[in-house]
Amino acid sequence: MQKITSIVAIGVLLACACAISIFAGQTPARGGAAAGPCDRACLEGFVDQYLDALAARDPKRLPLTANVRFTENGQRLPLGDGFWNAATAKGIYRLFVTDPQFGNVAFIGTVKEEAGNVMMALRLKVVNRQISEIETIIVRPAAAPAGGRGGAAPPRAGTPAAPPAPAAPPAPTGANLLDQMGKPDPLYLTAVPAAERMSREDLIKVANMYFTGMQQNDGKGEYPFADDCDRFENAGKTTNNGRPKPDPKTATIYDASWTCKEQFESGLIHFVSRIRDRRYVAVDQERGLVYSFAFFDHMAGKSRTYQVPDGRTVTAGPNRPWTWEIAELFKIEKGKIRRIEAILTEPPYGMNSGWSSWEDGLSDRARDVTK
Repeated sequence: MQKITSIVAIGVLLACACAISIFAGQTPARGGAAAGPCDRACLEGFVDQYLDALAARDPKRLPLTANVRFTENGQRLPLGDGFWNAATAKGIYRLFVTDPQFGNVAFIGTVKEEAGNVMMALRLKVVNRQISEIETIIVRPAAAPAGGRGGAAPPRAGTPAAPPAPAAPPAPTGANLLDQMGKPDPLYLTAVPAAERMSREDLIKVANMYFTGMQQNDGKGEYPFADDCDRFENAGKTTNNGRPKPDPKTATIYDASWTCKEQFESGLIHFVSRIRDRRYVAVDQERGLVYSFAFFDHMAGKSRTYQVPDGRTVTAGPNRPWTWEIAELFKIEKGKIRRIEAILTEPPYGMNSGWSSWEDGLSDRARDVTK
């Protein structure tokens, strides 16, 4: 009788524990994890856990919620499919936007696969130290370094000379250039003085002004760039690249030698027809960082011909419908953008992120999805 009573008592306690967990909004996990707050080091540790599991091709190593959701390049897949079948090791380059307030961490870095080195954009949502959302973009060498929005650009400085041995150096792909760099610009890691830190809402507002100013760019908008602003796309420098500057009054396409503001004030990026599905997925107030996912549509056809601020009519941009799927990161101080880091790849025209409704996927409004 005493044994039966003990078993009943244990059953009641377990039932109560489950009920408390449900009412607290917790989802049972796979893989096991300690509950509690997750700070910067904790969230960035989840990225390392993810990359280690990826290299081992074993998602069972991860602490996952039962309803974890995973996308790769806009496609919803079973976790363990896609890039999981090809990954072999971590890369070298790592840049984080860490958002402990709402359990978000986003990453731009490199990963190795059987075919070579690739760039990865990664977003994790962590709830009670369990991963509930995984969003990735894999950028392979076919997405050449820089020039993604119409301007040509050289690779970052620091590419080593060819060795004397017969073996050729690594091809200057975006991933190889990032790994040769080794570390991100120290500015991304520098804390903004406490008295100068902006609200989450204002940081997102400034980042979104960048997209709004580029979409159907007319040279007449408000462009919140610091004087030392620089942008890198797929590891290539697409501003202030040191080459001779074409005259904006005679140029027919924006140039990578110009400053961030000169490019926007030229009105020559008008061929970016629509910047849509603008999702802001992580905000680091301490460092003044904002991480976003978006799509850039070039509609081609008549949209390629337009007037620039001085009244000239020019024709520029892709001559077929074209979409870029992009992860873009902004360093913002005192309301001005100082650095922009992006990786991008071409999906089918008009593609959705896999995280938005069809309507939101076509909308150009800013959406804070961090909470």
